[in-house]
Amino acid sequence: MRIYAIGDIHGHLELLQKAHALIEADGGGLVIHVGDLVDRGPDPRGVIEYLMTGQAGGRSWVVLKGNHDRMFADFLRDPFTYDPGLSTKQLWLEHPGLGAAATLNSYGVRVGLRAVAEVHADALAAVPPAHAAWLRGLPLWYLHPLALFVHAGVRPGIDIQDQAEDDLVWIRKGFLEDTRDHGVLVVHGHTAIKHATNYGNRLNIDSSAAYGGPLSAVVLTPEGPHLLTDQGRVPIPQEAP
Repeated sequence: MRIYAIGDIHGHLELLQKAHALIEADGGGLVIHVGDLVDRGPDPRGVIEYLMTGQAGGRSWVVLKGNHDRMFADFLRDPFTYDPGLSTKQLWLEHPGLGAAATLNSYGVRVGLRAVAEVHADALAAVPPAHAAWLRGLPLWYLHPLALFVHAGVRPGIDIQDQAEDDLVWIRKGFLEDTRDHGVLVVHGHTAIKHATNYGNRLNIDSSAAYGGPLSAVVLTPEGPHLLTDQGRVPIPQEAP
């Protein structure tokens, strides 16, 4: 079975549907979504419903947990939770750069200058419990003979079974600059760049959909990764060190 991956979605349902259409046109197969389904974009609820419905209908879709997905799920459980991955001690709802309002607005919850507890009460009434449970249960990684799929990356030199969740959904320093062979290609998102980029030991597929960029869909082959486009497959060559 062919194996595909889709980068950080951030509430862009139309881009997600287009990515799946490109995969179907390529023949289809197992599809790994590397997380960050919510925040910033216009329709996080639609993204969650689309993916849940597809999985329930038997589609071969794996959806991994991103840091934004974790923060949203944690907010629903306790709105005053501080995520340890944030560099500043700010709540998900109140952090100006996370895009929490976009997620809550997609469920019909108004944010504005309202108290956290009030917004949380409305969110509990508006967000289906099945959505919250699904987000909490998302896996952190998926291993295939061709690649290891995670949201942010891995702590180099540590077996995948022993990786810390905070690293899998947040890591940058210590991973992005590391050039060692991880034993398998690490396919990840989290760090927004202009286009899917192959660094040899890792493949970053977060092409900035959250900021107006495209949503990358790639196919992994023994010959190397390829980007899926309207014109077909385009090889993603390894960047020079």
